[in-house]
Amino acid sequence: MRALVLTAFHQLDVVEIDRPDPGPGEVLLRLCATGICGSDFHGFTGDNGRRVPGQIMGHESSGTIAALGEGVDAAALPVGAPATFNPVVVPEDQAAEYRGQEHHAPGKQVIGVVPDRQASFADYVVVPARNVLLLDPAMPLHLGALIEPLAVAVHAVGLGEPSPEQKVLVIGGGPIGQSVVIALQRAGVEQIVLSERDPARRELVASLGVPTLDPSAGDLSAQVAEVLGAPADLAVDAVGISPTMADALTATRLGGRVVLVGMGSPRLELPAFAISTEERTVVGSFTYSAQDFADATAWIGEHAEQVTPLVSSIVGVEEAQAAFTALAAGEGPAGKILVRFDGQEATA
Repeated sequence: MRALVLTAFHQLDVVEIDRPDPGPGEVLLRLCATGICGSDFHGFTGDNGRRVPGQIMGHESSGTIAALGEGVDAAALPVGAPATFNPVVVPEDQAAEYRGQEHHAPGKQVIGVVPDRQASFADYVVVPARNVLLLDPAMPLHLGALIEPLAVAVHAVGLGEPSPEQKVLVIGGGPIGQSVVIALQRAGVEQIVLSERDPARRELVASLGVPTLDPSAGDLSAQVAEVLGAPADLAVDAVGISPTMADALTATRLGGRVVLVGMGSPRLELPAFAISTEERTVVGSFTYSAQDFADATAWIGEHAEQVTPLVSSIVGVEEAQAAFTALAAGEGPAGKILVRFDGQEATA
């Protein structure tokens, strides 16, 4: 079968490897599409230190069930059914203790991050059966690759706890910011505004029915108050650098809430008084619980048309190197790039 191997930083090669076999309690998925995550192209460049040469990356995927390992219920997970997988794998002996907060389990592994586990930039991937979720067969299969970033957004919005009548600012119009907008709409929030410098991303988000602002055009807090009629009750920072966190704090009301889901910088400089004397709450958000992932899976199956605009480009396996290179250079499209693996027959 084909796999995209990070043979060196800035170099992805299409390599023929043996197709894996599912072991007890495992499922073999035939991949349809895998999305390029920001962590993937930062791993491609070596910037984030979370990917290594020789690794097969990928964790935002959809496909069909190709084979079942011993002990897997064929009625619950039938061969041929459309499916996705939750890449956060919790050891069975920690599953009960960390139910509802699986991403906090100390022994967890994330498929696509751990270097010694083949992930889903490949024709096939093996995952634990407990991490497989069936997809609505009426949904275009490639859209299942959007579930993982939507789960990130569902978790972040849940931590923000917005009520439908509250005013929300989203900072950053990349794929996670776009997913946060969708997750807020899913939560019933109507007063949303997004801040983004890139005009193409602003245009994409505007197509979702949300007004957008250019932070380089003037004081963001004033722009937000003008559009929303008052400072935001909640800000979600999907960028995660010092200037965007400063904007998130100054554009929210006294006593407001800021959720940090972007990871643009490992260190931030914060205006401390905007947190302490003005009593704002800052909450960190990372990945998702199993329930968040299941909720995102169920919702996207019923609202495929709402997420369709988030896919800007679908490339073949041979085009992946060029797509990664463009993203690493800041030249990618406004939305998500999917690498499609079912454009031609896979080799065994």
